[in-house]
Amino acid sequence: MKTRAAVLREMGAQTPYKDSQPLRIEEVELDAPGNGEILVRVHAAGLCHSDLSVIDGNRPRPLPMALGHEAAGEVVEVGYGVDDLSVGDHVVFSFVPSCGTCDYCLAGRAALCAPGAKANNEGVLLSGDHRLHQGSDAINHHLGVSGFAEHAVTSRRSAVKIDKNLPFEIAALFGCAVLTGVGAVVHSAGLRAGQSVLVVGLGGVGLSAVLGAIAGGASQVIAADIAQDKLDMAKQFGATHVVNSANDDAVEQVQALSNGGVDIAAEFAGVGPALEFALAATGKGGTTVTAGLPHPDTRVELSPTKMVAEERRFLGSYLGGHVPALDIPEYIALYMAGRLPVDKLLTHRIKLEDINEGFDRLARGEAIRQVILFD
Repeated sequence: MKTRAAVLREMGAQTPYKDSQPLRIEEVELDAPGNGEILVRVHAAGLCHSDLSVIDGNRPRPLPMALGHEAAGEVVEVGYGVDDLSVGDHVVFSFVPSCGTCDYCLAGRAALCAPGAKANNEGVLLSGDHRLHQGSDAINHHLGVSGFAEHAVTSRRSAVKIDKNLPFEIAALFGCAVLTGVGAVVHSAGLRAGQSVLVVGLGGVGLSAVLGAIAGGASQVIAADIAQDKLDMAKQFGATHVVNSANDDAVEQVQALSNGGVDIAAEFAGVGPALEFALAATGKGGTTVTAGLPHPDTRVELSPTKMVAEERRFLGSYLGGHVPALDIPEYIALYMAGRLPVDKLLTHRIKLEDINEGFDRLARGEAIRQVILFD
C-alpha cells in the first residue's frame, strides 16, 4: 500500500526547521505485514527529543529514515503467526521490540533485548527486514516504529494492546514519555513511599517523572530546570519545590530543602552539567538515575571514594527499565483512575504537515508534548 510519512534524508539541518525542512512528507510504499508483524493505522504520534536528536545529529541513525517512535493506533491487518491481536484492537508502540527469548528478556529486562537493540541500530524491524521503501530504495525504520506516518508495519513485539476507551492522543504518551519518566523514578531507582525526589530537566519525560514521583508516594518532589515557565508548570503538576538549576547555589538550595541531599535524583535534560548537578544534589545512601541521552562523547566526573564511602548508586534507565507489555497497561490503569494525570503533558495538537515547526518549538523549549493527530 501507499502511505505518507515524515522522512529524514540528512542530519544536522540548520534551524529554524520551518525553513530548512529536514523532514519531508513523502509518499512511500509500505509492504504487507510479514510473519509476526502487524499493520497499524496511526492515529496519534508524539514529538520527542529522541526524534530531535536524530534530526540534529546527536544520535546518528541510518538514513533515509521515517522518524517517530511514540505513537498509538488501530490494528488493520495481522501477519501470519499473530494470534493475540485482532483487527480493530488499539495499540501503543514500544520503541524497543522485545524478542522474549534472549537472556535479557528472560531476566525481565526488555529494554536491553539484544535482537531488539541490533534491529534498532540497523534501522530494520525485529525480523531484520524493511517494510518501507520507494521503488527499490529501502527507507529505514526508526526504533522499530516509524510513527510519523499514516500507517506503520511493526513487529508484534513492538506493540502493546490497550483499552479502547483511552483517547489515542493520550495513549501515545505512554509509549515513551510516561514509560521513561515514571519508570526511571519508580522502577529503576526503586522509589519508596516517603522518600525525597529531585527531577532535573522538565520536558515531557521529566514532568512525567514528577507525576510518577507523586503517584509513587514521594514526600518531597523538587523540580529543577533553567526555564522559569517549566518550573511554574512543575508547580502546577504538584511539585513541592522548584529550583532554577542555573543559579550558582542551586545544589545548596536542594540540600537545604532535603536535609542534606535527596534520596533520588533523576536527570532527563541530556546534558553533562545537568547530570553533574543531579549527582551533587543526591544525599548519602541515595540514588542518581539518568534517562537523558546526551551526545555520545559527553563525560562526567565521579568520585569513586564518595560513591563507596557514602554508599551512593548511579544508574542508567532505558525504557524505564520496564517490560512494556506488563507495565504500560498498569500505568494506563493509574491514569484512568485519576492517579497519574499525564494528559497535563499535552500542550500542542498538530498536523503531520506542521512537523518541522513542531520540532522548532521543541528545540526552543516551548512545548512539553506535541502530538500529531492523523484523524
